[in-house]
Amino acid sequence: MSWTPESWRGKPALHIPDDYPEPKALAAVEGELSSYPPLVFAGEVRTLRASLADVARGDAFLLQGGDCAESFKEFHPDNIRDTFRVLLQMSVALTFGAAMPVVKVGRIAGQFAKPRSSPIETKDGETLPSYRGDIINGMDFSESSRRPDPQRLIKAYGQAAATLNLIRAFASGGYADLRNVHRWNLEFVSGNQQEDRYRALADKISEAITFMEACGIDGKGVRAMREVDFYTSHEALLLGYETAMTRTDSTTGKWYDTSAHMVWIGDRTRQPEGAHIEFCRGIENPIGVKCGPSLDPDDLLQILDKLDPENEAGRIVLIARFGAGNTVKYLPPLIKKVHAAGRQVVWSCDPMHGNTVKTEGGYKTRPFDSVLTEIKDFMDICRAEGAHPGGVHFEMTGQNVTECIGGSQQISEADLSSRYHTHCDPRLNANQALELAFILADSFKETRENARE
Repeated sequence: MSWTPESWRGKPALHIPDDYPEPKALAAVEGELSSYPPLVFAGEVRTLRASLADVARGDAFLLQGGDCAESFKEFHPDNIRDTFRVLLQMSVALTFGAAMPVVKVGRIAGQFAKPRSSPIETKDGETLPSYRGDIINGMDFSESSRRPDPQRLIKAYGQAAATLNLIRAFASGGYADLRNVHRWNLEFVSGNQQEDRYRALADKISEAITFMEACGIDGKGVRAMREVDFYTSHEALLLGYETAMTRTDSTTGKWYDTSAHMVWIGDRTRQPEGAHIEFCRGIENPIGVKCGPSLDPDDLLQILDKLDPENEAGRIVLIARFGAGNTVKYLPPLIKKVHAAGRQVVWSCDPMHGNTVKTEGGYKTRPFDSVLTEIKDFMDICRAEGAHPGGVHFEMTGQNVTECIGGSQQISEADLSSRYHTHCDPRLNANQALELAFILADSFKETRENARE
């Protein structure tokens, strides 16, 4: 059971490119990255694990969201700010409705690599390697663009560092102060039902703050009102990059992947004897595991035994992603098996990846109604099985895109072409994300009220 950051290299490693033209150049880049400063710190990771332990006990809720795949081309401070702002709005709505703390984790500052269903892509009779994310190759359909380039790892690190720097400034520099709750709105969200609900909620929060200050409670001295804890996450897919960013904590002697506070293992790479499980079992970060229809309950227990042998609350987040209509079939057996084993895990719902469809016009999209159905089924099943519906995992953006159909904006298939900007999978826009947050908040509020009766 000995482990090192390199021990995964002796295991089957799916969805990691093995066609770098110059392997020595890749090794040199990974060696260079291993000397770079960490992006996150061990103490921050431990704080997140403690918060996720609260989620596992039913005392908090996990909100995880952000871009499908970050791109070098769309890297801009306004895009980072807008995504952060929407997550703040969602967390306020959830905190108010659920009456519990919301743990905020972004798919940001590292979500550059993507597994693909096929390693190749054919257009007009020409076949090239698939686009695997900007950390590996380019999106343009050309031989030079699709060739894996080790220097992209360096660029991804630099972009992640700059993103984290800005996020930390937003989270602790006054932007996230609850007194600014009215200022977090986005221009293109105005004039609809979500804006009305958000403004009403912001009014209540402002009134509560005014009341507390009238009673002599100065919010300026309460950190929770001035700042937020915001964490980063991404799929630990490109293990060479993750290995280069893995360091020993000087205070505990344990290993931490300093590329993000939390990483997850995808539905395509969670083989119990595979490289991704092997790497993640040795790091102290919280680990997410995507749970799709192909996951056998016994295999899940084997995965948990490897990743969390001490059964520590806050270590594992199980992210259900079955698709609308499939959750009722596949989720209950997993919950029963995990609970029978006495496992302390966070149950979260990814309602995006199982609900992707392709339109006649060739656009990948996700129907809002399907996303909502999967969330509702997840919440109902968790409660029926005695589990805490502990979180949601969204692919979303603060930009005014038209990539998912439906919602209160009534985006149709005909609207997709107007603002379809994703580099990979369709994302919820700010309006749709906030709408889902209010629906979740209403569900928690109804549950609380029913419990009082």
